[in-house]
Amino acid sequence: MAIFGGKENDVFKAIENHMVAIEETLKAFRALVEAYLAGDHSQAKAFEKEVMELERKADKLRREVEIMLYQGAFLPVNRGDYVRLSELLDQVADVAESAAHTIILAKPRVPEELKGEFLGLVDAGIRTYKTLMEAVRALNTNVDKAMELAKAVEDAEEEADRVEYELKRKVFESDEITTYAKLIWNQVITKIGDIADRAEDASDQVLLLSVKRRG
Repeated sequence: MAIFGGKENDVFKAIENHMVAIEETLKAFRALVEAYLAGDHSQAKAFEKEVMELERKADKLRREVEIMLYQGAFLPVNRGDYVRLSELLDQVADVAESAAHTIILAKPRVPEELKGEFLGLVDAGIRTYKTLMEAVRALNTNVDKAMELAKAVEDAEEEADRVEYELKRKVFESDEITTYAKLIWNQVITKIGDIADRAEDASDQVLLLSVKRRG
C-alpha cells in the first residue's frame, strides 16, 4: 500500500516511468555490446541510435518529475531530495550512452575468450540498477524495505566492481590486444562499471530519504 497520496503518489508514478525508460536504455546498450562482440557493427550502430533516443526519453521524464515537484508535491524541505534522486537516476542512462559512443567511435578489438566477460560486466551493472529500482519503489510502500534494498544495491555494486577489476586485469595482461585497444577498452570498461557506480550513488539518496521518512 502506498504511503503517500495525491500529488506525491503522482510523483512516484512519474519516477517509475523515468526508471523504466532508464532500464530500456540499459537493455538497448546491452544489445549494442552483444552485437558489437558478435562482429555485427552495423547492428551495433543501430542500437547506438536506440540508446540515444531512450536516453533523451529518460531525460525528458526526469524534467517532468522535477516540474511536478516544483509545482507543490512534498513539503518544500523534501523536494530537493527528490530532485536529487531523479538526477542521480538519470546519470545511469548518461553513462550507458557515453559507453555506447566510445565503443562505436573507437571500434576496439576484443579477444574471443573475453567476450562473455564483457557482457558479464554489463549484466552486473544492470542487476545493480534493477535492485535500485526496487529500492526506489519501496520508498512509497515500506521505508524499512527501501533501506534494506539500498544496502543490497551497495552489495551488487561491490560485485560489479570485482568483475570490472578482473576484466581490466585480463585486458592489460593480454598479448592479443594492442596498446591502443587496451586504452580504449579501459575507458569503455570504466564507463560500463559506472552504471553500477551511479546506481549506488542513487541508492545513497534512497537511504537518506528513508531515514528522513522514519524520522
